[in-house]
Amino acid sequence: MKVHYINILLFALPLNILEHNQRNHNNTTLHTPITRSLCECELYKPANYDNDPQMKAVMENFNEQTKQRFHEYDDRMVEKRKQCKDQCDKEIQKIILKDKFEKQMAEKLTTLETKINSDDIPTCVCEKSLADKTEKFCLNCGKNMGAVAPCWGFVCGVGYAGWTQYAAATVLQAVIKKGLEVGLTKVKEILTLLLAGIDSEIPPITVAHLMAVEKFTDGVTLERVFKAFNNAIAGKFDEDKFAMTSFYVQNITRKPMSSTSYITEKTAIKNAVQAAETAESTRLGAYTSMLNNTIIASVVAIVVIILVMVIIYLILRYRRKKKMKKKLQYMKLLKE
Repeated sequence: MKVHYINILLFALPLNILEHNQRNHNNTTLHTPITRSLCECELYKPANYDNDPQMKAVMENFNEQTKQRFHEYDDRMVEKRKQCKDQCDKEIQKIILKDKFEKQMAEKLTTLETKINSDDIPTCVCEKSLADKTEKFCLNCGKNMGAVAPCWGFVCGVGYAGWTQYAAATVLQAVIKKGLEVGLTKVKEILTLLLAGIDSEIPPITVAHLMAVEKFTDGVTLERVFKAFNNAIAGKFDEDKFAMTSFYVQNITRKPMSSTSYITEKTAIKNAVQAAETAESTRLGAYTSMLNNTIIASVVAIVVIILVMVIIYLILRYRRKKKMKKKLQYMKLLKE
């Protein structure tokens, strides 16, 4: 360490002190470079470039490649200029031809016809007129209605079949109910005659009891009414006051009823059944005829709508073809 001076006894004394400490000694390692930079050489000097044959060959090769690329660039630019010029000439030619066609069209239209409507002038194909839209709508509507008509007929057929079955079942129920009412009355009259002078009562059997024990789908007869009456009182009205009634009913139902017995009662039941069937069929026949008329009217309306749409479509199609034909004539005239 070097000390410039120290003030001792009011005068300056320069001292050079060398401090050597083994413990705090820093070793600095010097690296010897093993590479050389270009600036250390003399290759960058022009004299070396001019005198070196390899450098001359490299420079000549570079100059030749650069010239060749410049020539290629000039050729491409010439070709592009030529293409641009041809394109411009074509566009100019189109504009000139368009103006020429417009002038010829105006001259020939004035010489051909003086009464020309606005509809006769050719319009752009991209612009759809109201007639074209209506034609398309009628065509789509006709197709849709044509597809709906069979479906509607199928639905109406299914509904009509269901209504027919319902009407038949309703008529059958009405006939059975009316026949049982008359038959039960006649059975009670017969039992009253048989029990005359005998201390016995007739059970309070109703039509509902008879329908609960018997279906009567094959028809209502006096014999079947007696069987149903017997089944209805079996096990329910076995008291002493109903004993004789049960005895007579069992005797009647045990053996087949002859054709000559109880003719009046049988005829009354038969007439009641026929009258009920006629009345119920007449009542439901009005609804059936109304349903038939409604189905027929709807089918006729659908068919009429389809025919109208098809007629409108054909008319508009004919007009469009006529208009396109006139357009083709104008285009042919312009080409000439």
